Amino acid sequence: MTVLLISGSPSAASRTGRLIDHLAGRLDRPATVLRLRDLPAEPLLHGDIAHPELARAARLVRAADVIVVATPIYKASYTGLLKSFLDVLPQGAFAGKTVVPVATGGTVAHLLAVDYALRPVLNVLGARHVTRGLFVLDSQIEPPAEELLPRIDALLEEVPLAAVA
Repeated sequence: MTVLLISGSPSAASRTGRLIDHLAGRLDRPATVLRLRDLPAEPLLHGDIAHPELARAARLVRAADVIVVATPIYKASYTGLLKSFLDVLPQGAFAGKTVVPVATGGTVAHLLAVDYALRPVLNVLGARHVTRGLFVLDSQIEPPAEELLPRIDALLEEVPLAAVA
């Protein structure tokens, strides 16, 4: 079984990216990290799924059994970068997969964005199972706050193949 971690952050100095790296490091198996910011912007915005880099990213999605979708929350929603990527994927791209929604934000006011903004689009893409989400305050990411680690471990225990290392 394969795990794909998708970072929807447009920032090179992303706390979401650091959280994804931390999650990947806690898995008991290798995982692939896909940083959407590294995809070519023009083909992505034009929905050119035939572009080699977008086609490669779509193949990673198809091959994954478990997908962690992580995004910073801006203005009560996931990033436009993540939206653009999800829009180029075919309907049912997450069919048969377990999907783990993860969001980061600067304030607890964004907490509900996981359930009200991100979860619906993951369901529309056909996820077999969307686990409970994880919302992490930016201030808890680096260094990881003591109260964050048990929350991460509890989330990973819900994912079928992601035993904590």
